[in-house]
Amino acid sequence: MPLFIQNREVDRIRSTAELYDRNPHLQEYARAFRSKKCVDVDPKCLLYVQQREFAATTPADNYVSVIGSEDATTCHMVVLRHTGTGAVCIAHCDGSSTSSEVPQFVKAVKSLSDACKEGRLELHLVGGFNDESKMSHNLSLNILAAFQNQEEDIHLETCCTTEMNDVLVDGIHKPIIYGIGVKVETGEVFPASFTFKGPAENLRSARTFTGGEYLSTSPMAEPPHFVQHMKSTIQFVLDHPNPDSLFPGGQPQLYRKAETGDWKRVAPS
Repeated sequence: MPLFIQNREVDRIRSTAELYDRNPHLQEYARAFRSKKCVDVDPKCLLYVQQREFAATTPADNYVSVIGSEDATTCHMVVLRHTGTGAVCIAHCDGSSTSSEVPQFVKAVKSLSDACKEGRLELHLVGGFNDESKMSHNLSLNILAAFQNQEEDIHLETCCTTEMNDVLVDGIHKPIIYGIGVKVETGEVFPASFTFKGPAENLRSARTFTGGEYLSTSPMAEPPHFVQHMKSTIQFVLDHPNPDSLFPGGQPQLYRKAETGDWKRVAPS
């Protein structure tokens, strides 16, 4: 089970409380992280990841300098980076398929780092809070267990999850940090907010709750814009009852980031 903390291999983790008790430096890092100022990220340099999505890139990317995600309540945001190449992946996990998602994250970063002999894989986890149903706690453990099951050595550097990302507001538990960004060039992870969450924001959002999913696992802890976002997404679904109007001939929607920073839709090849 090659998950390491401060270069020590980690045994099975039974609770987040045990994890933090055994590794007080993770608590210190989490407190320092959540005290950082939240940065409003410029859309021109951004690749935004929605729930159940992930993306990977390298410092050689001429168009994307920040990758990020937001609107995580019980969800967790996962960052995996190779220190040798700077290849980095960010994911927004909701627990729907953690065991199959984590190997994809590792594969994505490794595929961008094949030529590099130096460096290691470093992991950063942010998200969740002390919700009544313990969904955040269970997701924290499931993500850590999934990384422990990988063949590669993975070093946990940041773990600002569940109780370490919790605040009590008027008697209601809520996350302190809802979103993060990663500077691709340096690998710095920071609290972030985003005014632009495209391209195709409503389409990408719709896929997370069609087929009988709940609109929210924690409605009392959602950010202020949540209701309007859900209304827009539901209206989008109602306006497009036939998927052929969105994917003519079963072809995907493809987008490319232009030099201006805008996303341009391109025809499938």
